[in-house]
Amino acid sequence: MPHSIRSVLVTFICILALFGSLEHAAAQSATPLNAENSDPGKLGWMTGFPPPPEKLIMQPESDYFSFPKLRWTVCHIRELLPTKQVNRGIGPPVPLTYAINDGIDAVRFTPLGSNEQMTWKESLSANYTDGILIIHKGRVVYEKYLGCLDEMGKHAAMSMTKSLTGLLAEILVAERKLDDTAKVATIIPELSHSAFGSATVRQVMDMTTALDYSEDYADPKADIWAYSAAASPLPKPKGYKGPNGYFEYLQTVKQDGVHGRAFGYRTINTDALGWIVSRVTGKNLADLLSDRIWSRMGAEQDAYMTVDSKGTPFAGGGLSGGLRDLGRIGLLMLNGGEINGQRLFPQEVVEQIRAGGDKKAFAKAGYKTLEGGSYRSMWWIFHNRHGAFAARGVYGQTIYVDPMAEMVIARFASFPAAKNANIDPTSLPAYQAVAEHLMRK
Repeated sequence: MPHSIRSVLVTFICILALFGSLEHAAAQSATPLNAENSDPGKLGWMTGFPPPPEKLIMQPESDYFSFPKLRWTVCHIRELLPTKQVNRGIGPPVPLTYAINDGIDAVRFTPLGSNEQMTWKESLSANYTDGILIIHKGRVVYEKYLGCLDEMGKHAAMSMTKSLTGLLAEILVAERKLDDTAKVATIIPELSHSAFGSATVRQVMDMTTALDYSEDYADPKADIWAYSAAASPLPKPKGYKGPNGYFEYLQTVKQDGVHGRAFGYRTINTDALGWIVSRVTGKNLADLLSDRIWSRMGAEQDAYMTVDSKGTPFAGGGLSGGLRDLGRIGLLMLNGGEINGQRLFPQEVVEQIRAGGDKKAFAKAGYKTLEGGSYRSMWWIFHNRHGAFAARGVYGQTIYVDPMAEMVIARFASFPAAKNANIDPTSLPAYQAVAEHLMRK
């Protein structure tokens, strides 16, 4: 493989790892540094004027998303990649209401598969938490910043971006601007000869498309490499003849099987959905997110999204934003589309999402920590006794909504390994324990 092409691919491996295509990636180290010793401030990444060579995190030369560098990178994406603003508007933010609960740190729970209890405070370190916000009955009861993040910073949301793309699509469905039973080819004729063309919009939204697409990083011939080269925002190397950008790549994906039979988590579904909502509305995804949600929810900060070489926002995982603003997204979902006394979208949007997707189709994916769950409009539905559902992203990103407890948890993290299965045994029972603690208040 020519060095120039290899450089592009290696660089974009980092990008994909960053934004959610590595849900099935292996742990990067059997014995990584703990949260305290991997803190980016303690390690001194990018400090100094200029930083010494051994403390530089750059692209494309640096493996900027390897652990422990990733603990700095997640708060500094726009310094490494081109981005597009998600505008919060020009009005003042609507402040969150606070009623801090000092007892949460001491809440105890038993991790899945363990006989020993852990406290909530201990779980923050165990999961390499960078920031966490808990809202109960409309008031912030817990807020903490660690690692690279503070209240003014922004953090990569990873695949939580997918849930916002799915939310926008569900809003358009509720408003009768998008027909979720329509074949994708009727909306995006350019996808007529791809696997997506014969799928319905709903099958794309729920990731039950049948795609001949592999994300096996151990296979040098896997489709992920062609996707990586196409989606890289860097200039294409001399001699490159493949697709350029997300949309061109989607046109090359072939079908394997029958749509609708099985859930398969593939980021390219969200890229396709991003194209669909952009075509229907005439707006790119970053502007649409700003117009419909970010500029109307009282956000404190602009967000931003990474883009490909043609300026297309990465629908599958490109968002970075502030912790409190991700908490506001959770409040919108908890309150059925209302925030600050204003309705941003119909209540039926959240009702559709909470109803969940096809459990049998979801079960075929074999998620051990999510048994009995489903996937709907790019949200993860737990179908537990509290009716909880979540936006989730690799390395521990979560917006967890518990309707019964009237609770929202927004968490940013930088766990050493990508898969949420590594974190769920600690996180999910911790969320449940805090919910039960708050319900007793």
